[in-house]
Amino acid sequence: MAYDRYVAICKPLHYGTLLGSRACATMAAAAWGSGFLYALLHTSNTFSLPLCQGNAVDQFFCEIPQILKLSCSDSSMREAGLLVVCLCLAFSAFIFIVLSYVQIFRAVLRIPSEQGWHKAFSTCFPHLAVVSLFVSTGMFSYLKPPSIPSPSLDLVMAVLYSVVPPALNPLVYSMRNQDIKDALRKLMK
Repeated sequence: MAYDRYVAICKPLHYGTLLGSRACATMAAAAWGSGFLYALLHTSNTFSLPLCQGNAVDQFFCEIPQILKLSCSDSSMREAGLLVVCLCLAFSAFIFIVLSYVQIFRAVLRIPSEQGWHKAFSTCFPHLAVVSLFVSTGMFSYLKPPSIPSPSLDLVMAVLYSVVPPALNPLVYSMRNQDIKDALRKLMK
């Protein structure tokens, strides 16, 4: 999404050639590949853990930190290794998004008209809002210190990062539509 916005704003005349079917297939393959690697690492780690505290987790879905609480072995080395790999994957995606948006903002600030600024920023901010919401709630949930044991907070954070961003996606991205803005104003009154 960040690359699409970058090409649309910074290189609009080359959009068709830079984001052709081959580029889209490559980006989809990279996203699916990194997602598959992430899932494979966590699945193999989870299935190799001996569970000795039952098999009921305190979540509405089977989440890795909750499964690790059920393990009776010391899995700190495994967790550290997984954390390093996952942080590398997440950090590379984050850096790509940040670099794309730095280039976008540099290009937008060179636009002389205020209407051009508004148009360009209105295409970027919905994506940044959804990504920020997802990343911040996920980071808080997974990087929360274990010294703060709170099953209810864990549940709330799990709902926030797994349900709220996908539910807000249609609303956030449709706020560019004038009919929806008018309907929301009418609803608020």
